[in-house]
Amino acid sequence: MSAKLKHSSSSRIFALFTRYFFLLRSSWPRIIEIAYWPTMQMVVWGFVSKHFAPSSPELTAGGVLISVVLIWDTLFRSHISYTLSFLEEMWSRNLGNLFVSPLRPWELMLGLACISLIRTLIGMIPAALLAIPFFGVSVFDMGLPLFAFFFNLVLTGWAMSQFVTAILIRYGLGAESLTWVLPFLIAPFSCIYYPLSTLPGWMQEIAAFIPTTYVFEGMRALLIEGVWRQDLLLKSLSFNVIYLGLGMSAFLFAFRVARKHGLLLQAGE
Repeated sequence: MSAKLKHSSSSRIFALFTRYFFLLRSSWPRIIEIAYWPTMQMVVWGFVSKHFAPSSPELTAGGVLISVVLIWDTLFRSHISYTLSFLEEMWSRNLGNLFVSPLRPWELMLGLACISLIRTLIGMIPAALLAIPFFGVSVFDMGLPLFAFFFNLVLTGWAMSQFVTAILIRYGLGAESLTWVLPFLIAPFSCIYYPLSTLPGWMQEIAAFIPTTYVFEGMRALLIEGVWRQDLLLKSLSFNVIYLGLGMSAFLFAFRVARKHGLLLQAGE
């Protein structure tokens, strides 16, 4: 019986992912938009890096500025891709239809995560490849650590998405602006463009609980000092696991409340 249930769950997750994938594949403007913003970010910051290279070699050495911009956009893309797919269900008033079926909330989460990963890769790979001929910077030179940085930021993006979708399912589309606000809320504490020591003491205390801080500190150590700080990535992963668990719990709680009060059928109004 458990094997049959597992097969049914995997079938529903795959069906949901296939639906999202076909929607994406059938719309070339969406695909262009996904790749457009990371590429433009790379181009703009690439020229900024080139401008400051003579006067601030410590900021631009090893293509660190372009690299951190690209990696930061991984978090933003994973979060936006996940949350927008959920918002599209709300805009089309389809949540009620989905949950009339045997679909479980955690299966929806996995389906959204799968399409989020695909959309993130579509956005980031062209920008990373174009940075090589444009500015002579290749994030792929980081080797295996690149996958650790990428994976951690994707997890952070999904954790934020869980909290945002929980608020959306409970309070409706009036809270959709949180989709774009939340990543920038943690940006000052993430130390994307500067070391942790730059922040005042009270901000450092907050930054110590944000997983992205350890990702970018680890990136700088690798790109500038040539040191692979696995301890920083393990701290980042630990916080990501905690926040992802809390985010999933928040979504499941919001879903139960929404189902109890009939909010699923009213989503999108």
